[in-house]
Amino acid sequence: MRPKNKTRELIARTALTLFVEKGIDGATIRDIATAAGIAEGALYRHYPGKDALAWELFISNYTAFALELHRIQAGQATLRAKLDAMVRQFCAFFDQDPVLFSYLLLAQHGQLQKVTPEMPNPVEVVREVLAAGMDRGEIPAGDPNVAAAMVLGIVLQVAIFKIYQRLTQSLTSLAEVLVEACWRVLAGSALITS
Repeated sequence: MRPKNKTRELIARTALTLFVEKGIDGATIRDIATAAGIAEGALYRHYPGKDALAWELFISNYTAFALELHRIQAGQATLRAKLDAMVRQFCAFFDQDPVLFSYLLLAQHGQLQKVTPEMPNPVEVVREVLAAGMDRGEIPAGDPNVAAAMVLGIVLQVAIFKIYQRLTQSLTSLAEVLVEACWRVLAGSALITS
């Protein structure tokens, strides 16, 4: 018999994998239980249902990543240093756990619609850092949402290429290139308008 917390971890890890592979709607409780090698009833002892499982996996990890992203950028003095720290954190996160990264930041599964403004949010951390950089004159003034979308687009598209094996190197090894690309877009872009 497996300890209760180990079963819960096994369910969570198995569900994450299936949610990324099949989508939340495509993965059933039976699929998760079968892949985890447990009875469906055991799954229900840990989670009230698939939707609750999907949400818990999303929000606990999404907010934890947002808090970590905020922490690492807060220790930096300039926008360039903050951007560097955040991009490197995204890259390290992907390299450490591409399945969780995909679930939180790439999969389009509707969980983001449940995020409220008061919940820690990695996209909002990036947006706020860029807005503050604009206010300080470190980059041209404009719409911080567009700026955040452009930065995240650079990083996330490279992650997608890695997932589809179009890239062989780690994202961490590409961090410097990604930071430079993000900085060039932010520092010289006339596209960031209010």
